[in-house]
Amino acid sequence: MILVFGGTTEGRITVETLDDGAGQYFYSTRGDLQKIECAHGEHINGAMTHSDMVDFCRSKAIRLIIDAAHPFASSLHSTVDKVSRELGIPVISFERRYPSVDYENTVWCDSFDEGIKEMEEVGTEKLLALTGVQTIKNLKPYWSRHETWFRILKRDESVEIATQEGFPTNRLVYYHDSSVDSLIQDIQPDAILTKESGETGGFMEKIEAAESHGIKVFVVKRPKLPDNFIVVEGRHGLRREVERLLPEFYPLHTGFTTGSCATAAAKAALVGLLTGKKVMDIDFKIPEGETLHMPVVSVMIERDYAIASVIKDAGDDPDVTDKALISVKVSFAEHDGIRFYGGEGIGTVTLPGLGLPVGEAAINTIPRSMMSSELSALYDGGLDVTVSLEGGEELAKRTFNPRVGVLGGVSVIGTSGIVRPFSHEAFLESIRREMKVALASGCEKIIVNSGGKSEKYIKTLFPDLPQQAFIHYGNAIGETMKIAEECGVEKLIIGLMLGKAVKLAEGNMDTHSHKVTVNRGFLISLAEESGCSSDSKNILANLSLARELPSLLSESDAERFFPELLGRCHLHCSKIFKGKLDAVLIADDGKILSKTWQ
Repeated sequence: MILVFGGTTEGRITVETLDDGAGQYFYSTRGDLQKIECAHGEHINGAMTHSDMVDFCRSKAIRLIIDAAHPFASSLHSTVDKVSRELGIPVISFERRYPSVDYENTVWCDSFDEGIKEMEEVGTEKLLALTGVQTIKNLKPYWSRHETWFRILKRDESVEIATQEGFPTNRLVYYHDSSVDSLIQDIQPDAILTKESGETGGFMEKIEAAESHGIKVFVVKRPKLPDNFIVVEGRHGLRREVERLLPEFYPLHTGFTTGSCATAAAKAALVGLLTGKKVMDIDFKIPEGETLHMPVVSVMIERDYAIASVIKDAGDDPDVTDKALISVKVSFAEHDGIRFYGGEGIGTVTLPGLGLPVGEAAINTIPRSMMSSELSALYDGGLDVTVSLEGGEELAKRTFNPRVGVLGGVSVIGTSGIVRPFSHEAFLESIRREMKVALASGCEKIIVNSGGKSEKYIKTLFPDLPQQAFIHYGNAIGETMKIAEECGVEKLIIGLMLGKAVKLAEGNMDTHSHKVTVNRGFLISLAEESGCSSDSKNILANLSLARELPSLLSESDAERFFPELLGRCHLHCSKIFKGKLDAVLIADDGKILSKTWQ
């Protein structure tokens, strides 16, 4: 069991992340206005005292607390800290991301009292306070002597809090009615006061609005978190910590892409080269901006270069590079910028279409960008970066690399930096890559088929086409049609084994057995519409496996049924793919049962 304290954007992300798991949790908010739907959790509301929280954790067998509450909920953070120490329950703090501020008219304050002192010292007579209704009490010594406007939520309970404190309601303004920029224009304050609320709190919007009008910004710093909290700043870091602390919560665990591993190793190598320090746990950013951490297994430092290594952790994804040693050598260079090279086990691009020049190391654009971002933040001179993967040449034989013209090793890939187990997104991205390579290689037609078996059979119809023309769709037929349309494919041929065809014919564009099963009633109606004999109805009503159909249907019924079945498949696919589309229906033994061309 997990106990989550939320009521924030981070709380909602926590719920979405936990709902991907199989475990149960409680989602706690202070009031019922912050109610949220939880697929596997139970929402509870009401503030908890120390004793309330201890009793709740004991009675519900809580094993992990996630603090995703507002960063200024100091009392709650303190209570969570005491309870966690008393009961030995680990705490993950889902922190916001806090951007750096360059605006010179920013005054940082450790508390509201210090903020009042600073504002009065510089003679601030008219203030726009963006700190929320709960801070009206804290700021009473200031607003009772100076003209102050407060922006609050447009709720009866918020107005009541302001009224109880004696704040003039004619100086209340409301969220969503006006932007900070327009409020500054209307009120013409000397300064604004805000809390260090992070990206999700609209912090930079406030800073930028003040800067555009040339007025001061007083910022109350966020309170320091307890030392024993495990801090994460996004859904991926949150999930990985839950996986570590409660391994059974998620049936399948996430991992890192080769691009993330190369980035972590490259940064550790450069840190070693610049400082002489061997950092054995390195932080780095994935493309969406979240900072993650990765252990480093070794760092070797020489005068002009350093080499750092990490072990690839692919989680529970069946990645051939899982547990492989990835090493990156970073060397000082005379040239400007960063140049990338492939070392042992990294393939070379031999065909166009991958977004890299032919002859380049197969280090994709996003991993290059990730490494460049981390390295250039530490050093602005020239660098040579050589990525290696132990045993990569042999591992590459078990991948699709030869199909897309990457030879001699694996590719350094990854669009998100994170490997989700049996990632559907990664599979679709591989289809897109293969399709782009096929087009760039000049393939006039592209053949998509479910896997190796159907490819072997359909190749007999197109013996002259290059390997790049044949692409596997697995079960993702609809998504493959979309990708072909997006890539501008002009002629597409889909090969269908019977087991998938009987599902697709009914309009199921994802034929995975977990999502759809054979509908015998539909097949019987299809047989009736195609003019099959009454015997076919009995056969279809008792059908166990679709692949048995060729041996069960009479020759005349087969000649009617299979073209009708394939025609329905073609119809559904052509609703998505608008180019020239043909289809082939293939029996389990390789016999062509029907095709849409003569």
